[in-house]
Amino acid sequence: MTDKLTLPKAGGALYEYVAGTKAPILAPQGAFNGRIAFSAAHVVCDPFAGTDPLNQPSIDWESTLSYRRHLWSMGLSVAEAMDTAQRGMGLNWIQAQELIKRSIDEAKAVGGKVASGAGTDHLAPGPNVTLEDVEAAYEEQCGYVEGCGGQIILMASRALAACAKTPDDYERVYGRILRQTKQPVILHWLGDMFDPALAGYWGSSDFNEAMETCLRVIRANADKVDGIKISLLDADKEIQMRRLLPDGVVMYTGDDFNYPELIRGDEQGYSHALLGIFDAIAPVAASALQALDRGDLAQYDALFEPTIALSRHIFQKPTYAYKTGIVFMAYLNGHQNHFRMIAGAEGSRSIVHLSELFVLADQAGLLQRPELAVERMKRVLALAGIE
Repeated sequence: MTDKLTLPKAGGALYEYVAGTKAPILAPQGAFNGRIAFSAAHVVCDPFAGTDPLNQPSIDWESTLSYRRHLWSMGLSVAEAMDTAQRGMGLNWIQAQELIKRSIDEAKAVGGKVASGAGTDHLAPGPNVTLEDVEAAYEEQCGYVEGCGGQIILMASRALAACAKTPDDYERVYGRILRQTKQPVILHWLGDMFDPALAGYWGSSDFNEAMETCLRVIRANADKVDGIKISLLDADKEIQMRRLLPDGVVMYTGDDFNYPELIRGDEQGYSHALLGIFDAIAPVAASALQALDRGDLAQYDALFEPTIALSRHIFQKPTYAYKTGIVFMAYLNGHQNHFRMIAGAEGSRSIVHLSELFVLADQAGLLQRPELAVERMKRVLALAGIE
């Protein structure tokens, strides 16, 4: 089925677009084994809650957990309560605790794999915050995740970035926390393009100096580190660090621009995945990873290649607004019956941006039910004055 839409361009010009000319790539059956692939999953807000959507957003738990079951059904793992779930950008620690507990329980019930973010977001950065305060905040959140029976993704800390004076301060805090964890954790190096408050993380704005500090932490605690996810949107930097990791510690790409080549790898190794974009392109991602298992690199490339333009569009500056595009994809594909986000984040992208997203998703075969996607796109266009 095809359908015609009137879409806007920047500046106000309109054009006609016929959707549904490419057959959708449906969710595959079975698992893949060659790579570990976490999808950082979004949360669905409750559009009927009468609470303040900015300061007391309410979560639609069934729809939120249903999406996780969708990801698990394709063999993907779930990275819970991360920035894709608007952690620290609408989702606070109190809500994150319930999300983590519910997701871990759900994973146990269906045999899914989940790892959950532990950070310090309940500790507001400020001039009186000390390293001891940061350590205590990390200990509280790590203790909660492991108390629920979950694996920790040790998230970067805004409070630590604000109060640390030297690289030694990072080594002290991370060393103390890692010595206390019960099982190996996934470290998370999130670049300032995702969160400006994390500029200069690991004690330096120079990548090589910051990387060396991070590697010292990993080498000193290698038995407590499963791997590290870096989200710097720079393939060369990721590969450089990947080749320096100690044996037994893996790289999880967080590069939403260059993931196909990083996951495929080279003669010296490859990256596993922990990606926000996998929330939006899950059927294609799972199919591509199955192709990689079969050694069918041509199919792997053919599946992933059309998603790159979509991902670069969703993650364009300001990068931290990418969550809007992720949730919009879930709405278009019928995984939720509304386009409302916690903290009103559905308004973080323009109608021109969303229209281009629609086209790129259609061309990548990512609109699972094109007729439904067209109907829903028309509703969003009408709200913007395009009938």
